[in-house]
Formats: sequence, structure tokens, C-alpha cells
Amino acid sequence: MKNILVLCTGNSCRSQMMHGYLQKLAGKKARVYSAGIETHGVNSNAIAVMKEDDVDISQHTSNHIDEYRDVDFDLVITVCDHARENCPWFPSDAQRFHHSFEDPASFKGKPEEVMAKFREVRDTIRNYSAHFVNKYL
Repeated sequence: MKNILVLCTGNSCRSQMMHGYLQKLAGKKARVYSAGIETHGVNSNAIAVMKEDDVDISQHTSNHIDEYRDVDFDLVITVCDHARENCPWFPSDAQRFHHSFEDPASFKGKPEEVMAKFREVRDTIRNYSAHFVNKYL
């Protein structure tokens, strides 16, 4: 079983959504963790759009990377440029991956426009996660 870490800036949206998809798609092939270089709490819009796709992340917590210093990760995925550039170093032989997803929480607009952006990013993350699981697990 592989240990996968999904890393983002605040561990509130993108990393949480990918955590949910990887956990669902990988099944017993992996233990999935997500963390941030900061913690911002799990975004309620992320929870809502994932629920629409039958993935429940409502019990996830926003975790700081320091909480996982003792976990031996096999795969680490950064999902934003800021996290990749500012992540504190931690000892690991993990294979590293990077894909910068747009931050839906930074989008401004009417509530329905914001939710449309969350769905767009969610769908991009779902597709990336499915490809990742098929290729690396």
C-alpha cells in the first residue's frame, strides 16, 4: 500500500478535493493524506461540489505539513505553485509530482458563478486523479 500526500497552500480546496478523489479511486491501494503549508479549514464550497459527485469530504480536516513529518510517503503531489515553491523541506524519498490547479476560492462573482468555478476545478481534479491512479497505482 502506498502513502500519498497531496500538498497545497491552505489545505482547504484543491488538496481536499484531490484527497477525496484519490481515496475513492485508489481504494486499498493507497493511504491518502492532504496538508498545507498553512491551514485554512476545509472550504464549504469544496465540500458541497464534492458531495454533488458522491465524494464526502465533510469530515476532512485542514492539516499542516508538519503533522506528517514521520510518515514515509511514496508519492507527493503539489497542486499549486505556491506550495511547490514554499514547502518546507522534509526528509523523503517520495516521487514528486506537480500540477497547478486554479484556486476556486480566489474567484470573485455571484454565488452561482463561484459554484460554477468550483465545479470546473473539481472536474479537472477528478480527471487528473483518475489518470494518476491508473498510471501510478
